[in-house]
Formats: sequence, structure tokens, C-alpha cells
Amino acid sequence: MSNEYVQGTLELTRAFDGWWLPQRPLCCDDDYSQLVRRSRADALRCKHVEANPACQANMIVCDIDDEYGRAMALYEHHGMRPNFIAENPANGHCHAGWVLTEPVCRTDMARLKPLKLLHAVTEGLRRSVDGDEGYSGLLMKNPLSDAWDSDLCREDTYDLPDLVAALEEHGDMPPKSWTRTKRAREVGVGRNCTLFDEARTLAYREVRRLPDRTPASSDLLREYVRRTCHEINASFPDPLPVREVNDTAKSIHKWITTRSRMWRDGAVANAATFVAIQSARGKKSGEARQNAFEEKFAQYAQEVLGQ
Repeated sequence: MSNEYVQGTLELTRAFDGWWLPQRPLCCDDDYSQLVRRSRADALRCKHVEANPACQANMIVCDIDDEYGRAMALYEHHGMRPNFIAENPANGHCHAGWVLTEPVCRTDMARLKPLKLLHAVTEGLRRSVDGDEGYSGLLMKNPLSDAWDSDLCREDTYDLPDLVAALEEHGDMPPKSWTRTKRAREVGVGRNCTLFDEARTLAYREVRRLPDRTPASSDLLREYVRRTCHEINASFPDPLPVREVNDTAKSIHKWITTRSRMWRDGAVANAATFVAIQSARGKKSGEARQNAFEEKFAQYAQEVLGQ
């Protein structure tokens, strides 16, 4: 491999130690059933380590199951070359990792827009290297393990907008419609977005069914949201950790009961507002249909009747 693309082991060790955030990560060797949490120092002796802590993400990792995996990660990647590569010397399969300058928050305080952007960029990078679609991104090959042939390919970290621009230039950034596909909703960070969107929509409907806004009703809503979040999570092929699901449920409940007008204005006012909105939508739709009919009739009269 040309020196243009890789740098020495000492540089990789120093860089990775500064990038890698987990303090007590999941880790294992070849047997995934032996997956446990260990101290940072002990985990780095294992072949596989957790890529990101539960609260934030600054590493995007793609799994390339091809004997030419290293070349696929580097070829035609101007402006978006991975920061490091960990390759299996037995078959050439590798993990390529991109490191973000600013981690993306994944707690109950997280904003959804950066999470969705992170998810789209992850998919774009996967497409750019023809990576494994089923890879969840939880565990990665430890680039400091002697089991892998690892290299440092770039020391400068990335901002998400920079990766978006590079992916768009190369034609690998997924279109916005991709977020509605099954794969986008059930893999990686997309699970967080799907869980939040579906659970909050159901929670809003549940709020309209509650008779009042008392602490007792708040407790009922909290339990409904928690149960709903876990039911949605159970439908994913690779479910999220329980802690992340509970954090999402907590975030939805807290926002509704502290910031939403649905809760603040009370059940009666909310019901009246809902009826008024539906009535206005129906009136607007009726007017639109009437206008469309009149336009079509005028066109018909002009073309057929000559009026």
C-alpha cells in the first residue's frame, strides 16, 4: 500500500486513542456470545470493540466483505477517505472508519435532525464502498489488535456537511426518499429515528384520549410511551439497547408534558382545536376540488364547445 494512503502503527495508536470515546465498551474476540463490558484498557486487548458509546457517536464504520476491501475503501474516495482501516489478513475483509470532529448526541436530549443526517451519511459511505447492508455498526474490528492489518489513512477528522458534499459529488449520497425505505428504518441510527417518529405519533393520539392533564394521566402516558417504544423496538431485526429505548420514551413523555400545547392547554381546549383544524382542512380540500373542477370545465368549454 502506498505511503500516500497509510501511515505508521505508532501514528495510528496515538490517533485512535484520541478518537475512540467509549470508557467501558462492549468487547469480545471471535465468540460474540462472550460479549461483555470491560475497562477501556482491557477492551483494547480484544479483537472486536464497541465503536461508539451509547450517548454519542463520532465514528462511522462500514463493513466491507470483499477480498479487495482495502482497495474499495480507498479507491475514488477523494475528499472522503476513511481515517483508518482494519483488515482481516486471511480474507481481505475489512472495517473502514470515518471519525467526526463533533460527536452526534444520541441521548434523550438529542435533536433528531443531526441523527437523521448521520444516518444518511452512514448509508452514503456504505454505498461508496459497497459495504454490508446488514452491519449494525455496534462492534468494529479493533484497529490496535494484532489480529488485523490496520492502517491510519487520514488524521484530520470530518464535519458531517463535508462528508455530505463529498458524497453528493461522487453520487453516493442517498436521496431523501430513501428514509422511507424498510432498510433505512431498521438499520443503524435509522432505528433511533424510526422509534422516535412512530412512538411520538402514537403518543400524540393517546394524549387526545386522556380525560385530563393530572399527574395520574401523566403517569398513564409515561407507561404507554414506554410500552409502545419497546414494542416498536422489538420489531427491528437488530433491536436497540434497552437503555436507548428508555431514553427515547423519557424524551417523548417529557416534551409532551412540559412543552406541547396538547398538554398545556388541557383536554377540552385540545379537543376543540383538533376539531377546528380538521374542519379547516376539510373546507380547504373542498375549495381546492371545486376550483379544480371549474378549471377543467372552463378548459373543456374552450376546447370542445368553443365558448
